[in-house]
Amino acid sequence: MGRISAGQRGITDAPAVWMLAVGQTLGYACFFYVFAALVLTWQQETGWGGAVLAFGPTLAVAVSAVMAPLVGRAIDLGHGAALMTGGAVIGALGLSVMALAPVALVYLLAWALLGAAQAMCLYESCFALLVRRFGKAARASITRVTLVAGFASTLAFPAGAWLAQVMGWRGAVWVAAAVALCVIAPLHYWGARTLTASGQAQAGQAAAVAPLRRATLLVRPAFWALAGIFSLINLNHWMLMSFLRPLLAEAGLAVGPAIFAASMVGPAQVLGRLALLGAGERMATMMATTLTLIGLVVAPFALWFAGFGAAPALVFAVIQGASVGVLTILRPMLTAEVLGQSSFGVIAGMLSIPTLAATAVAPTLGAMLLAQGGSALLIGVAGACAVAALIGAVVLGAAKAR
Repeated sequence: MGRISAGQRGITDAPAVWMLAVGQTLGYACFFYVFAALVLTWQQETGWGGAVLAFGPTLAVAVSAVMAPLVGRAIDLGHGAALMTGGAVIGALGLSVMALAPVALVYLLAWALLGAAQAMCLYESCFALLVRRFGKAARASITRVTLVAGFASTLAFPAGAWLAQVMGWRGAVWVAAAVALCVIAPLHYWGARTLTASGQAQAGQAAAVAPLRRATLLVRPAFWALAGIFSLINLNHWMLMSFLRPLLAEAGLAVGPAIFAASMVGPAQVLGRLALLGAGERMATMMATTLTLIGLVVAPFALWFAGFGAAPALVFAVIQGASVGVLTILRPMLTAEVLGQSSFGVIAGMLSIPTLAATAVAPTLGAMLLAQGGSALLIGVAGACAVAALIGAVVLGAAKAR
């Protein structure tokens, strides 16, 4: 059999990328947004308490952070298909445990399993697989995946509410488990398997991946620069998004416009990703990152004027959403450019530890800031995080250019 041409590989790879895109959309809906979609029902029916319920997703983030380097290493070794398929199966198991949960402890066990599933088969592992397959050309495929996956919350919220009303919350979780096992797992298997096989055909053989010494990575200033930038971005975004409704209420914005503004963050992410796709390779990754971080600096301060009407709140939602949507794509590309593509999976996994930790502490930190100084303090700290991230990116870009 002759060597596979670039055109033939493209025909094979394109459907595989779209399979992963649909799998990521359903994966985020089932393994991540299930909490937001069902939390009101849980509060009303379980009696487990808000703190216990909220600890579930926090536990999932912690498990995901611990597993991230191991998952990345497995991706580097070419086990992407098994990993992403296994993650969907473990996610289905976690949802099944949740549907059966008689007490809060079992509910938390379910979230621990969902954390493992998140680490194994959601964005970080998917992006590592795409970078491993496409290298510097991965930005287009990552953009396609995130364009589709950006609608995960749009799917999860109405589906969760309707299923909970018709079947009860346990029935809704059973449906999510069935989707994970019967739809997400096959999509991840075929998509990841195709891309892994295509990459091996292109190289002629599976590339041997030398073990990356973590001590070597941890002494590199560029690693800590990226860890700081990404962590500050997550602190900025999740502090603001966790308390967006209270911030808008404190500003005096009516409930209807506040809900509408909050609902625009998701679509704005998709618009930002479309703009990046349109820019293509004409805009370098570092330049795109710097410009997008300027957006994160500007966006929070629009909330100070939310009391004057819906327009400032919409400005925040559009700029914040578009910026974070673009940064989701740029993060793996910037990591590969700064730290290299060799052992990318384990590098991305190590970077996930501080960034996921920032995501986990953001709601608690936001609550403390809101209690101590009101919306002005929270908005100010979130803006300061964005400014610090922007400065870090500028310094990193200057060092990289030397």
